[in-house]
Amino acid sequence: MRSAPAPYDKQANSYDRTWRRYIARTLGFLNDSISFRPSDKILDIACGTGEFERLILNEHPDQLMIGIDISQKMLQLAQEKCRAYPNVAFSKADASALPFPDQSFDLVISANSLHYFDKPSASLAEMRRVLLPTGSLVIMDWCKDSLICRCFDLFLRRIERGYQSCYTQGELQRLLDAAGFTIQSIRKIKLGSIFWGHVFAVAVPKA
Repeated sequence: MRSAPAPYDKQANSYDRTWRRYIARTLGFLNDSISFRPSDKILDIACGTGEFERLILNEHPDQLMIGIDISQKMLQLAQEKCRAYPNVAFSKADASALPFPDQSFDLVISANSLHYFDKPSASLAEMRRVLLPTGSLVIMDWCKDSLICRCFDLFLRRIERGYQSCYTQGELQRLLDAAGFTIQSIRKIKLGSIFWGHVFAVAVPKA
């Protein structure tokens, strides 16, 4: 999923505070854009400090959720944040080797994290494997079609340990297709800045 947990362990205690506005904008949009049933089992890939779980559980306290991340310290914060909900669990795991049986989840989500995956094709194939045939994958990430994202992509590859690459809409479409997904919808979005771009995709397993 990410090349090394150490940088994220160091950021854990300050992460929510440092990125408060960005987290609120992006995860708020994600929360408003997805739909699921009370019986659905949700997997959150690279869940970080569990803020998305907190948003969902505040509205749907009985929802079954599992969050994975490679940073143990971020997972500890997520567990503390969601300690009142016995129906949510957090686990240290890599997205390219998910520790779950085939066809385990109704909804798999990856938000603001694909640009850190060192094995994006393998990770998407794993998401396909653990999804039920009737399940859905939701991906939201930086979009390299945006000029400022292209600039930051070049910059972060050189200075940030663990950063891999963000993708254009077309590149994400090709990755999803190769991993065995049919795209239901994909679009570029602006969340709070006319300069910074995201891509939002919903896909289902190919029949």
